[in-house]
Amino acid sequence: MTIIYHNPRCRKSRETLELLEQNKEEIRIIKYLETPPSKQELEDIIDLLGIAPIDLVRKNETIWKENFKGKEYTNDEVIKIMAENPKLIERPIVIKNKKAVIGRPPQKVLDILW
Repeated sequence: MTIIYHNPRCRKSRETLELLEQNKEEIRIIKYLETPPSKQELEDIIDLLGIAPIDLVRKNETIWKENFKGKEYTNDEVIKIMAENPKLIERPIVIKNKKAVIGRPPQKVLDILW
């Protein structure tokens, strides 16, 4: 089963979902703005991605610029900020077989499908 943390309003997210469908993947779609991941789920995703929490933050979002930009945060604080403000989570995130990738560009998901 392939999981996609998806925002239907995002072009890259839609393109990534389409690519998964073209590859006949069995897909579980999580609309993360409607069903935000918990702090623990975010920690697990970040571990699978192998990145620092701050690298999963959409720093151009107004929420970030107005409330968080220019301040120092621990990894735990960054994860808590994303859990409380899911719009700040980079998208789309695709997970399969304990591997994860951010679908930017969408073709990056092909790396974890096989």
